[in-house]
Amino acid sequence: MKRILLLGAGRSAASLVKYLCDNAAAEMWRIRIGDISVANLQPLMQSVTCVDIMNFDVHNERQRAEEVQQADLVISLLPAAFHIVVAQECLKQNKSLITASYVTPAFKALHQEAKEKNLTILMESGLDPGIDHMSAMAVIQHIKNAGGNITSFKSFTGGLVAPESDTNPWQYKFTWNPRNVVLAGQGTAKYINNGAYKYIPYHQLFKRTDEFFVEGYGHFEGYANRDSLSYREPYGLANIPTMLRGTLRRPGYCAAWDVFVQLGLTDDSYTLEDAENMTHRSFIEAFLPSATMEGQSLMERLAAYAGIPADGTIMEKITWLGLFEEKPIEMTGATPAQVLEKILKDKWTLSPGDKDMIVMQHLFEYEQDGKKRVISSTLVTLGDDEIHTAMAKTVGLPVGILAKLLLQGRINRRGVVIPIYPELYEPVLDELKQYGIDFVETDRVLQE
Repeated sequence: MKRILLLGAGRSAASLVKYLCDNAAAEMWRIRIGDISVANLQPLMQSVTCVDIMNFDVHNERQRAEEVQQADLVISLLPAAFHIVVAQECLKQNKSLITASYVTPAFKALHQEAKEKNLTILMESGLDPGIDHMSAMAVIQHIKNAGGNITSFKSFTGGLVAPESDTNPWQYKFTWNPRNVVLAGQGTAKYINNGAYKYIPYHQLFKRTDEFFVEGYGHFEGYANRDSLSYREPYGLANIPTMLRGTLRRPGYCAAWDVFVQLGLTDDSYTLEDAENMTHRSFIEAFLPSATMEGQSLMERLAAYAGIPADGTIMEKITWLGLFEEKPIEMTGATPAQVLEKILKDKWTLSPGDKDMIVMQHLFEYEQDGKKRVISSTLVTLGDDEIHTAMAKTVGLPVGILAKLLLQGRINRRGVVIPIYPELYEPVLDELKQYGIDFVETDRVLQE
């Protein structure tokens, strides 16, 4: 009997839990799930006998050590900041670990020790990062095997709302950690375009977007991720002239979000004085210059400050959120970003029956046999409801499949690893097709 310890029972856990349970009997697994609160798992557990659930505090050293010690494999879906604590415990206890989050410098520092202990710390194994790496590498390898030379790679992914549940002017609802949405893009985005390095500071990020079209689902816009350059070498594209990775939203979202950035509402570096007495309206007021004209409304002042029409679609989005209402904030010692997150959660939460949508699109330009060609590889996945979301599927299923491969002894790479190798991504992509997670590819000539 193999014991799997799953830490984290949030939005992305539902599909992973179901996958582990569906495979538990055949694979002889016993699953133990822990989080600070596991109340949301109770309905899922009613007909399951292979799972134990517990309240888990990652900061409780004794509990952390005891739980990891009893496991054969640890999976962490905790907030990203806690992964390193879990990883350090896994190294102490000689246990392998899988997460869906990015490899950070702190994790890179663990690589050699994990390798020496014959352990695998498998990261970036969910959607983005995760499926994006795996699907991109499959196409890159195909092009290279055919003798092609890749000159441009662009990849954009978005967790969005499905068309039938698209019921607000932002065309957006939360399908993953709301805090990460509010803080998205902070720092400077770095990429390369036609051989020239490009940098987009945070205050300009949402002004500089690319346009995309997906057959059957319409138009999208994308903004650059923080670091597109670090994947050139892992992807085997060290000398590529153009490489850009980014995030997808519906048209108009970025221009409206940029107003929040310019105001400073996404700042998480300090706490607001007297936040407990603020309303939505006074929260906005606190970030605007004092009125210079008598009778000028708050909406007009915001429009003038942000350089947007007072009666346009951007203002429609902001007004719909209730930001001009005298609704109490009811928070103490909060940062601007935390206040904005609370306001957004009231309006952007998936309602019962709502479905979300994942859209991922890779664009490869390459040269082969004297011709310039382009491959478009597109994934669209819809959720079943507000619990079994497309986000939960695309984050949880690849993690589950990789866990199975690791416990079966089919993953032999050690140290800190991401799924960019054929022995990792090929079986994952094959099995994901059984769940309707599959890419549609087109290959056409750009220039003879």
